[in-house]
This record gives sequence, structure tokens and C-alpha cells, in this order.
Amino acid sequence: MKRRKFGLLAGVSLGALATGSRKALASSADAAQLSSTLTPFGAERAGNAAGTIPAWTGGMTTNPPGIEWNPATDMAPDFWADEQPLYIVDASNMAQYQPQLTEGVQFLIQNRGMSLKVYPTHRTAAAPQWVYDNIAANVGRAQLDPAGGRFGFIGGYGGAPFPIPDTSDPYAAGAQIMWNHATRWAGSAWTYNFAVWVMQGGQLVQTSGGTDKYNWPYYDPNGSLETYKGYQIESWTYISAPATSVGGEVIERQATDPYSTPNLTWELLNGQGRVRKMPEFAYDVPSGYTGGIANVDEYYGFAGALDRYDWKYVGKIELLIPYNNNKLRRTPAAIAHGTHFLNPDVMRWELHRVWVVEATLHPGERNTLARRRLYVDEDNWTVAISDGWDGHNNLYKCNMTTNVVFPNLPGTVLLNSHSHNLQTGDYCSILGPWGDPPSNQAWVFAPVPGNLFDPQVMASSAAY
Repeated sequence: MKRRKFGLLAGVSLGALATGSRKALASSADAAQLSSTLTPFGAERAGNAAGTIPAWTGGMTTNPPGIEWNPATDMAPDFWADEQPLYIVDASNMAQYQPQLTEGVQFLIQNRGMSLKVYPTHRTAAAPQWVYDNIAANVGRAQLDPAGGRFGFIGGYGGAPFPIPDTSDPYAAGAQIMWNHATRWAGSAWTYNFAVWVMQGGQLVQTSGGTDKYNWPYYDPNGSLETYKGYQIESWTYISAPATSVGGEVIERQATDPYSTPNLTWELLNGQGRVRKMPEFAYDVPSGYTGGIANVDEYYGFAGALDRYDWKYVGKIELLIPYNNNKLRRTPAAIAHGTHFLNPDVMRWELHRVWVVEATLHPGERNTLARRRLYVDEDNWTVAISDGWDGHNNLYKCNMTTNVVFPNLPGTVLLNSHSHNLQTGDYCSILGPWGDPPSNQAWVFAPVPGNLFDPQVMASSAAY
């Protein structure tokens, strides 16, 4: 079927991206900047000239006065439940805010009726001091793979490997920013229950659910660059929904230099008692967990190896993005999902500065998205929004991520991503979790036993 082009307001212009902030950040890397003009993550410490983005003052590391919360037994609360929106962006006033909207978001507003409730900006991103120390140590020692930045990096550990991207080389900076996203701070280990939902043809269906357990060897507080073995994430997933998939398990290992240390995935199919190494659970393989609406590399704005694209830094801008979404975290799935987008009444949008990266297919490589534009939050290095175009340059996908604040971690951690097929109107929300049982359990940040990530152990305990 021939895909039609959509009539949009002009998107964020690339010419407008080459701003003064780009020049300011193009100087040679100096770790001392992380304790002066930059935050320990590498973001601009100062607020913006208009006063609509405040200065970073340490992030959220304690509960606000008057809020009681036991993180061992309850989900993180909505710390801003009493705040009212500053304004609402919809089709009637979208042109006024066009420079702060991606093309995908503009399409959803203009053609699907989405609106954005915009709240005061809170720069909540934080991490333990040992993470800040590692980030500073990574300045100068972390290096992109000699074969090219799209293949990985070496020499980084325990924090963003490139907190001060080398903007004098746009392609190096683009890869550096994306590896910062891949290694974003989210704790050293966690366990939570999840649910994946698909809105297809106006019908809401849960396509998957279960439990995720993660260890992040890259963020082992007792580890070091010398002891790190190359796999940044080890994960184990148990499938408890739908009924036809109950008992399935998946183990994944994701590397920081996948060119020399390949990413690995094993799957146990329920009832078969057989573990198999999955040949390619990556790139533009349609994800069965999402009913095929999202490809595997569309999780979290972008997920997996970078090698099929060339990544180019094109500027830094102020953008409206989903942020501090604790309210969404506590909302039942049936209330959170609208027909074409998540319920605007439970979505929180804020104005933040983002790095902008263009991804174009490397010669000889293929992907259903021939071009992507990714907007990476400066404070926590997470892709907040990514828009994608097909091989005919038609706007095709819009992926957004939402985050949740854990002062006890501390951290502002990616919670959920939702992928919109702009040509069909269908969308999915990936991994939740939501305010329904059993997803509405407290997240646990305790280390997970390492043998859980061993495919032989998974096979030995399989049911037939």
C-alpha cells in the first residue's frame, strides 16, 4: 500500500538547531565543567533566559515536605498532584508553540486531536555520588570503537561515558549522545511487574505481561572499569500474560561494545521445555509483545545496537516532552489509554533542553525507518521523543518515553515508551507498568542473583 504524506506545520528546523548553546558546548572536554557550568551528568546547570527552565540544583533526592511514602511497599507518589497546568497546547494554538514540538507530536495534535497539558519544569534528575565520580572519570578515558562510533565504545564505566560530547565532530557527538542514552542511569538492579498494551482499531488489548528482573553490571557500585566484562545489562523476563504465553521466559545480555561482544538473547517457550538462542531479536524485527506495532529497536525511543545508522548531532533546543510522569505510573491502564494516544489528563509535559540527533541509514544497511530524529533529555540522557520516516520520506512513527521520579534511588528513570504508527492510527505502550494489579507493586532496586541470567539454569528449571 502506498503511504501517503501528511500535511504538517513545518517541523523543528535544522537551521534553528545551530544555536549559541552548540558553540558553548563545543569546547574541549574538561571534567571540571561537571562541577561548575555543567551538572554532574553534563547538562547545562543554569536555567534558560526566559526563566521557563530553572537551574539544576541537585535534582530530587528527598520527598517534598508533607509527603510520606514507603518505597518498600508502595509505588512512587505523584509529587506534584496539586500543581495546575501552565497552559494547554492543542490544534487551536499549536502554531504558537511549533518550535517546541516535534513533527510527530504536531501530527498527533493536528490529525488525532491530542493535547498537551504543560506544567512547571522540575529538573529532578539525580544519581548517587559514586555515579557522578564515574562520569567525571569517563571524561577522556571513554572512547568510541575504533571501527566507528556506531559500533560501540570502550573505556567507560559506571556513568554516562561521554558527558561532554565532542560537538566539533557532529558524527562522533551523535554516537556519543546515543551511547549516553543506552547507558542512562536507572539504578544498579531492579525488579518490577509490567504490562504491554496495544490500541488497535479502537480496541485496547493486553498483549503481554509479567515480571522483569535486571542487573546492570555497568553500574555495579562494587565494580570498576578493570573488572567490567562488557555486558552493561543482564535481564530476565517471566511471561504471565496472555494465557497462551504463561510460563515463557527470556534472558537478554546487552553490551556496550556489541561489535566485539555481541548482544545475546535466549527464549524459553512455555510448555516446550526447550531453550533456544534467538537469531535476531533486534533492529526492525516487529515485536510480538506489541502486536507488531513497534519494532524491537523502537523500545525506549531507541533500543539496541547502533550499527545500522550514522548518527549526527545537529543541535540543542528547548522542547516540550513528557516528564516527571508519576501520575501516569499510578493510573489504571483502561484510564491511561485513549483511542489514539495516552490520556492527556494523566500525562505531564514540561519544557526541557534536549540534544537533537539525526540518524540516517549507513550505506548498505536497511531498516523500515530510513531516517530518525531523536530528542535526548540533557538531564538524564534518555531519548524523550523520536520521530521516524520511511524510505519514501513519509513521516511514519512517533515514539515517546515517560519517566518516574524515585528520590530513594535517587533517579528520574524511564518508565514506559509508547509507539505510534501515524499512518494507521494504532499505538502501543511498552512495558508499563500501570496502576492495576499485579503491575501496581513497588519497584525493588535490590541486586538479582546472577544465576537467573544463565540460559542453562533456565533450561534446567523448564516445565514440559
